[in-house]
Amino acid sequence: MPFFVCRRCDQHLTTEITEVPLPPPVIEEAPTSDVFLPARMPAGRYANSEETGGLILNPEDITGTELHPDPGRRNGCCRLDGLDGPNLVCARCGAEVATQQSDCWSQQQVIVLPDAIRAVDQPLPS
Repeated sequence: MPFFVCRRCDQHLTTEITEVPLPPPVIEEAPTSDVFLPARMPAGRYANSEETGGLILNPEDITGTELHPDPGRRNGCCRLDGLDGPNLVCARCGAEVATQQSDCWSQQQVIVLPDAIRAVDQPLPS
């Protein structure tokens, strides 16, 4: 099972994950203010997505990132809506690496930019 790391600096960006087919989007009624839609991907799994042009991950599987320094990329009413471009950057080098969708009205997912990462088979030394 691979890990994904930042292509620029080798910072680990995911836990160990396995590729699976892309499940359909999460479609449910609008949640109440204290309930969010479930994650599109199960934890520990990822999928290639033609619809987004990236890799779809469960938000729990992303590591080594920080919120984008540009506040315009961090919009949303409750969390991140992911509508304004990549909103997660590598915590080590600052490269844009992913877009998190985690707002109250959106499915919960992280879309990793394929050009920002590379796969490794085992953890790299820190």
